[in-house]
Amino acid sequence: MLSSPLDSPVWLSSKVQSLVMADYFSFRDVSVTPNASNSQSHVTIPQPPPPPPPSNQPRFDLSCRIDKCCSVPKEAKDVWDKLFSEGIGADVRVLSRENEIVLAHSTVLSVASPVLGNTLQQLKPKDGFVCIKIPGVSHRAVCAFLRFLYSSCYEEEEMEKFVLHLLVLSHSYSVTPLKNVCVNFLEHNWLDMENVIDVLQLAKKCDAPRLSLICVRLIVKNFKTVASTEGWKVMKRVDPALEQEILEYVVEFDTRKEERLKKIEEKKVYLQLAEVMEAMIHICRDGCRSIGPRDKLLKVSQPACNYPACKGLESLIRHFSICKTRVPGGCTHCKRMWQLLELHSRMCDQSGSCKVPLCRHFKEKMGQQSKKDETKWKVLVSKVQTTKNMLGKSRG
Repeated sequence: MLSSPLDSPVWLSSKVQSLVMADYFSFRDVSVTPNASNSQSHVTIPQPPPPPPPSNQPRFDLSCRIDKCCSVPKEAKDVWDKLFSEGIGADVRVLSRENEIVLAHSTVLSVASPVLGNTLQQLKPKDGFVCIKIPGVSHRAVCAFLRFLYSSCYEEEEMEKFVLHLLVLSHSYSVTPLKNVCVNFLEHNWLDMENVIDVLQLAKKCDAPRLSLICVRLIVKNFKTVASTEGWKVMKRVDPALEQEILEYVVEFDTRKEERLKKIEEKKVYLQLAEVMEAMIHICRDGCRSIGPRDKLLKVSQPACNYPACKGLESLIRHFSICKTRVPGGCTHCKRMWQLLELHSRMCDQSGSCKVPLCRHFKEKMGQQSKKDETKWKVLVSKVQTTKNMLGKSRG
């Protein structure tokens, strides 16, 4: 992640390697239009109407105005419910799975469902009635479906029991309002780990993309639980293509999750480095606790430090000042200190007056690195600088 630029060895001259932090620091223990006026006229002929609008301009849409001004009272819905329940003037007989008859009106069915309207036009009445059969659906489900066509009403108990049947019927007969109600009900009141596979298969057959997406999200977030259900086992056997599609979603979800966690960890590292850079300038310029520049008199009692990285950086500086390791790259802690100093140098824009040790030295050595290492350093500096700016804004 950040190991490439920071873990690359920093080879310095023997003169620079002999410099220790003790040479730099001292330590201490511990508009409205008016209406036209009505003018008097001796002519009684009425004024002609205004000319029609040009064809390229939108005409007045009555349906839009009705939608904005409509508030259907309960009494009106009760009238439509009564018309359906009593079948007054009905001219359609709808047969359910049990061959039970539900009376309906062709005009209502035609307006509410274009599919039913086309079907009714093709059928010839017999004894004053047109017969339509809805196979595979119980009598109560058919009643709930037809009632919705009349008054857009439904009972909670019936929706709970027949929501899947109503979803299929609303799709088959192009009743979009009922389809939306079913999708919303399934999303908020019905989905669980046991039935999500069945609902997903039905949503795909009924062209309900939102419901399909909700099912897929629930599956990938709880894949282990869903994969142990009976619905998953049956789906694997009868629809292997859907199984493969879901597995691809799961892999993609896991990959994105790993990438998201990786980015979060990277941001944490950049934040820590940005805090270390601030703490380093603070220690070298002002001093902190028991460590500071030689030309700075450290106070016995100081207020609490506002730089969270100071404590760890102070320990690293103390080690760096007394470490006697003399191998290429130094010990792990010293190597890290060299890298932090170089990172500061690359971010510092005050090399002439900067009090951080070796700042100017690292600036002079920048051009001696390979293009690959130089690119890695530039990327790191850009990331840390961006995080530092964001940190400054949040504190401001």
